[in-house]
Amino acid sequence: MKIAIFGKTFNQGFVPYINELLDLLVRNEVQVTVYKPFYDFICCQTGKDRHYCSMFSGPEDFACDCDLMVSIGGDGTFLESIPFVIRQQLPVIGINSGRLGFLANISKENITEAFLALLAGEYTYEYRSLICIKQPEDLFKPINFALNDITIHKSNSSLITIDAYVNDEFLNTYWTDGLIISTPTGSTAYSLSVGGPVVVPGSGNLIIAPVSSHNLTVRPLIIPDTNIITLKVNSRSGVYAITADNRTKQINGEQEFRIGKSEFKLKMVKLPNTSFYKTLREKLKWGEDIRN
Repeated sequence: MKIAIFGKTFNQGFVPYINELLDLLVRNEVQVTVYKPFYDFICCQTGKDRHYCSMFSGPEDFACDCDLMVSIGGDGTFLESIPFVIRQQLPVIGINSGRLGFLANISKENITEAFLALLAGEYTYEYRSLICIKQPEDLFKPINFALNDITIHKSNSSLITIDAYVNDEFLNTYWTDGLIISTPTGSTAYSLSVGGPVVVPGSGNLIIAPVSSHNLTVRPLIIPDTNIITLKVNSRSGVYAITADNRTKQINGEQEFRIGKSEFKLKMVKLPNTSFYKTLREKLKWGEDIRN
């Protein structure tokens, strides 16, 4: 097996766990290739050179002969790993080196258990839908998709006006600080923080969720992901921003965006005894009495 590792940084408390992971892979004769800036950071933090590792610097020199990508960090780092794997349909799995993580859902305490299961072939795959900006299609070129959400939001104190259409049928005019178009995967991210619903991945939906709407009767809306959403945006100041996951562009003047499901899907590794419902219970403390 050949495994690629992507990451950015981690705190000093994670050092024993990165050593545990790399030592486990070496003992099991796994070939390892590491994102070059992360490799340098690991060597600095652990005080050890990992000469058995090869390296890659970006999506353009990332080898396609890997069996798996491992993202180490939080959900933000997981999102940054997607451009490396999406076009090759390489499966990805995340180790959470911080606190809350829905995408990076292997805890540091369970690294050995998880990777022994991986090496034994005890896993399946699940596929997560992506969304993309279909017009203008070159806005985030070449990475014109998002796993969590595409968001339009104000850049200063002036609110923005968004005329929204679903399959070219007028839906609503939003006077708002922003508007989130979220996938089910992204329903536990930004959308959740503005009162959006939790949607189970694979449901075939998109969520339209306003940010601080100036009309209190406007609420998040779930639509089928086969629909195309058109947004015509106007800002009093003439400036606003659009984001696709962790990538942001500043926009000047009125603009129209067409957003829909991407032709790509993200291939994620699913380990035994893991599920979306279990993750919800653990990450959001469902069913726990936290009053004391």
